[in-house]
Amino acid sequence: MQHLDLQVIDQALQWAQAGQTIWLCTVLSTYGSAPRSPGAMLVSNGGVAYVGSLSGGCVEEEFLQSLWRGEFRQVAQVARYGDGQAESRRLRLPCGGVLVVLVERREPNDLWLAHLQVLRAALLGQQRVTRKVGLATGDFEAQGDSRVAVQMSEDAVHIGIGPALRVLLAGLSPVAEACAAIARTLGCEVVACDPREEMAHVHLEGVRMHRVLPSLYIAEGGCHAATAVVALTHDPKIDDLALLEAVNTPAFYIGAMGSAATSAKRAERLRRIGGLSQAQIERLHMPIGLDLGSKSPAEIALAVMADVLRVYRGKARDAL
Repeated sequence: MQHLDLQVIDQALQWAQAGQTIWLCTVLSTYGSAPRSPGAMLVSNGGVAYVGSLSGGCVEEEFLQSLWRGEFRQVAQVARYGDGQAESRRLRLPCGGVLVVLVERREPNDLWLAHLQVLRAALLGQQRVTRKVGLATGDFEAQGDSRVAVQMSEDAVHIGIGPALRVLLAGLSPVAEACAAIARTLGCEVVACDPREEMAHVHLEGVRMHRVLPSLYIAEGGCHAATAVVALTHDPKIDDLALLEAVNTPAFYIGAMGSAATSAKRAERLRRIGGLSQAQIERLHMPIGLDLGSKSPAEIALAVMADVLRVYRGKARDAL
């Protein structure tokens, strides 16, 4: 499954390269129970075709109708959906929320095409960037690496663009296969690495399969800041080597499956043989996942992915 924002930018590039004017929409803020979070994108070529999502249906329909009525002719403007203002009163989101959306009308030119290529590279993990779009002039630029999500001011908006959450399965197992299914449902990019002959027959739909040691894939640049490395095999040759490499990357989550006793032994082994410092050991989630009392592979996978999302969203365990 390709990350939805990457699908948006790929389609925007195709239309722009074909000489078409496009409308790029980005959710800036939400109030109440809104369906999509800030940063979500949608692109349209002004007709019935569009890629992406702002709300899951209702806002998309209203936006397309606005295009057919000849609205959104400015280079950049902000639209509100779901509140009590006259221009948006006719639309009520089913969840009762409010969306504030940046709408950009972009002509196909070299500067815009180059900008889209930068955004595509960022979504593929090459470098996280922040888009700055002037509201009065429509001027745009991509600034260097930043952790900005979305920031608004009177004259400009800043939108962080970065790679999709990547789940790196360090080895295959029934739990890893269940994790892959959940991660794909969540829209994550999923990569699986396992060189073992007994796993050569395993092929997971929508998953990038690499028949190499996970540690080699990681050492060759397989992790970026939005990567979760999950070691779920109980095989030290797979799990330990992957952890040793992963702690030297910007991966936001690194974890390994095992009981508390097994995890304590692994930590001591990584410290003694692998030379990891206490700070590096503390980066590792061992045992992996939330303590849900999970027993079956599917239940363990649910606990793992719930914990990955918890860390990705910046939630402390005691805040759940």
